Amino acid sequence: MAFDITKVRNIGISAHIDSGKTTTSERILFYCNKIHQIHEVRGKDGVGAVMDNMDLERERGITIQSAATQVQWKDTTINLIDTPGHVDFTVEVERSLRVLDGAIMILCAVAGVQSQSITVDRQLKRYHVPRVAFVNKCDRQGANPIRVCGQLRDKLGLNAHMMELPIGLEDKLEGVVDLVSMKAIYFDGPNGEDLRYADIPAHLLDDAKKYHQEMIEEACNFDDALMEKVLEGEEPTEEEVIAAIRKGTLAEQYVGVFLGSAHVNKGIQPLLDAVQRYLPNPTEVHNYGLDRDNNEEQVELFNVENKPCVALAFKLDDGQFGQLTYVRIYQGKICKGDELYNVRAQKKFKVGRIVRMNSAEMQDINEGMPGDIIALFGIDCASGDTFCGGGLNIAMTSMYVPNPVISMAIEPKNKQDAANMAKALNRFTKEDPTFQTYVDPESNQTIIKGMGELHLEVYIERMRREYKCDVNVSQPEVAYRESISQRADFNYTHKKQTGGSGQYGRVAGFMEPLADKDYEFVDSIKGGAIPNEYIPSCDKGFKRAMEKGSLIGAPVVGVKVTINDGQYHPVDSNDNAFQTAAIGAFREGYAKAKPSILEPVMKVQIAGPTEFQGNMFGLINQRRGVIIDSTDENGTSTVNAEVPLSEMFGFSTILRSSTQGKAEFTMEFEKYAKVPNAVADTLIKEYAAKRAAGNK
Repeated sequence: MAFDITKVRNIGISAHIDSGKTTTSERILFYCNKIHQIHEVRGKDGVGAVMDNMDLERERGITIQSAATQVQWKDTTINLIDTPGHVDFTVEVERSLRVLDGAIMILCAVAGVQSQSITVDRQLKRYHVPRVAFVNKCDRQGANPIRVCGQLRDKLGLNAHMMELPIGLEDKLEGVVDLVSMKAIYFDGPNGEDLRYADIPAHLLDDAKKYHQEMIEEACNFDDALMEKVLEGEEPTEEEVIAAIRKGTLAEQYVGVFLGSAHVNKGIQPLLDAVQRYLPNPTEVHNYGLDRDNNEEQVELFNVENKPCVALAFKLDDGQFGQLTYVRIYQGKICKGDELYNVRAQKKFKVGRIVRMNSAEMQDINEGMPGDIIALFGIDCASGDTFCGGGLNIAMTSMYVPNPVISMAIEPKNKQDAANMAKALNRFTKEDPTFQTYVDPESNQTIIKGMGELHLEVYIERMRREYKCDVNVSQPEVAYRESISQRADFNYTHKKQTGGSGQYGRVAGFMEPLADKDYEFVDSIKGGAIPNEYIPSCDKGFKRAMEKGSLIGAPVVGVKVTINDGQYHPVDSNDNAFQTAAIGAFREGYAKAKPSILEPVMKVQIAGPTEFQGNMFGLINQRRGVIIDSTDENGTSTVNAEVPLSEMFGFSTILRSSTQGKAEFTMEFEKYAKVPNAVADTLIKEYAAKRAAGNK
């Protein structure tokens, strides 16, 4: 059978934490005959969900790494990537979206659009990924999918329309009404695997007609022929409606809303039909690479077998058999024994073993086709590398990787663990670009940095389990910054005279605050007061001075430095002299420019029963937080606030104890803001004491 690329869908499932992503993907595997028994995420049967194959994921009931699996639905091959919902693992989501063609966005029928749904929506828009929405948990008390559809329009600005209506809600959820075919669908059999089509129940007929009409009117905007037909009063065929909605979805101008409950096995098969009908195949997505032999000019890649291969390594996994590299093929094909070129490392390598992954199980294959997602064994590369064949030198654009906001010091408990710790850190930093590690030159401690407490906790736990390496962890540290609040002049002369040639350089100018960038250097030297060859030395010196501010030794940001005068000596001036002069000049100006300390402020959303709303407000106020807004719906209170990261350590424990364990929170980095004077004084004192202790 020839390989038909139009029958392939590369899709991901992305959603707010606990909306039921992993449960939904379990059901998809089950209905596509991939698994023969359904397991729950926090399974009592001790098996756990197939897609959560790490022990840690099963214990915590959350998804940490995105798993990739391939299923067959009717005549379509679906490559499914389950992504985490936790904001700490945001890079896993970014990395998956980078290689997806379409997405299912899952929302909870009770909670609706939550903070993380907004983040996911932003990511989908950034990578231009068309999506369908699935309102899950329609069997829960307070479920209201129509309201959720309204929130998709109001809160996310999406053109969302109901594609189905529920037959009964909460514990009376029986099935769904398909608004395209105008039929009721019931899910019979012990696991809802037998679909029964019937007429729409009489009490729902008026509603169904109303929403059907709305959907048709919207579909007409994407297809002129359909519009003419409707205006002439003819009833369009199902195929015509599907084709028009597909056009709108691919243009990212229409989002079909499907509904059901994965937990009670209702609504999943129509969702799979929707993936087949409305989400793009690899040929319908435009993919571009940057030609490195031609000034990084954009070139379009085509999903055909007979062109040279271009593929992107989007995820690494170090298993017991060595490094597994997940690859998405954008052009050409990859066969066993092919020679490929790693564009970043500028190295050639031979393709050995190719496998297709089904979560943690793998099957060997001989070749990967264009548009396919496969895994390669034993290749030394980093996440985000591009592989090319046929002499091409094309890089796929890199992923957006946010900067880490939190750091901890770790040290092995004994000497034997040190080697294992190094191995683990080496692997984790390769796998996850937001997890960084370095050795602090002053304290000689190993510092790990990441996106949040949970992020770092998970990696420390993985060291313990996968590398049998116990570490001591010190209190997490916040990534503070320093900045200036007013303009200041400097005029600094550096001279050093020891027998023979000395060092001489004078640098003068001014510095001023800069809003949207970390640093800008302006050269306004007239008449060669500083020769041209020493201007880059001044720039270098300023950059070095900004690595450590004088208040608490944090990096300095938001400074524009202008040099307009100086002096040199024909014999004693050199590169070093001007670097040192620039460092001195920066410090002189910095002291006068009213420097201040900035701290990361997090966007925090707490959701819990309304009876605890007062407690939630109190917790935010105690932490120097600012409440932005709060909403009450169905007995659930949602509070949005901005809180300094330094006040959020251990917050989950305190939140649990003050809301009887019923509230949950999410946080993500929002901005840097000035710390209050009292806090700044404490930080400065601590820094001074630390330096004094270090100098003894």
